Amino acid sequence: MPRLAAVAAAFGRDLDHALDRIGSLIARAHQDGVALLVLPDAALGGYLTGLDPQQDPGELPPGLAQDHPALKRVAQLAGDMTVCVGYREADGDRCYNTAVCLTGDGVLGRHRKVHQPPGEATAYDPGDGFAAFDTPVGRIGMLIDYDKTFPESSRTLAGDGAQILACLSAWPTSITNRAPRISEDRQSRLFDLYDRVRAAENQVVLVSSNQTGSLGGMRFLGQAKIVGPGGDILARTWSKAGIAAADVDVEAQIAVARRVLHHLEERRPDAY
Repeated sequence: MPRLAAVAAAFGRDLDHALDRIGSLIARAHQDGVALLVLPDAALGGYLTGLDPQQDPGELPPGLAQDHPALKRVAQLAGDMTVCVGYREADGDRCYNTAVCLTGDGVLGRHRKVHQPPGEATAYDPGDGFAAFDTPVGRIGMLIDYDKTFPESSRTLAGDGAQILACLSAWPTSITNRAPRISEDRQSRLFDLYDRVRAAENQVVLVSSNQTGSLGGMRFLGQAKIVGPGGDILARTWSKAGIAAADVDVEAQIAVARRVLHHLEERRPDAY
């Protein structure tokens, strides 16, 4: 039965510091027998300092090519563990908010964030699709931040056979109406709701990571968690840094959830 884990931690612009922190997290996960570790979005280089449409180019995260040494280092650290990590990908004159899933043998899957909230367009180009891929822990589909707001994203991945949704986030508190306590913040409630609903409506396992702390004007929520195919939270970190981990028999739990009601098979596309 594989152990799945999601990280809540703070990451900024310093790549060496990020790699040290990632190394510590992976080492701890290895000791705990983790098979899949999902790090936050933008763990390599940090996220934006705000969602102002007029971003200062000097404040943007570094753009890393697909063969950047930092990504090779994460693969080395991963070894036989499956690890998902996010960064700002530089591809020619374009940059994307990207997540890669890798092991010591190399990259297993890649996703470029499709849905962009206001303010991201000056820092990232949008991706153009969703596809699941096979890994040692099962078939995985990845979502980044705002992607999980849209049910079509996770449904497309589930339809492509994803058993596990790896959701990498740098999800902040509300920009327009920040609450004094993170637990009372509107975005905190939505982040938690989306995680549970996306797992339940597709009857899959969801592994949700997120950043913590602050960067510029952004204050991140944490709330890393593992969610079962019935929408039940199996492990969580709340708002503080940490690792949420759970032993999950993915195929067995999905089979139980779909034993009577099988949402994917019972859809009526002709009526939509």
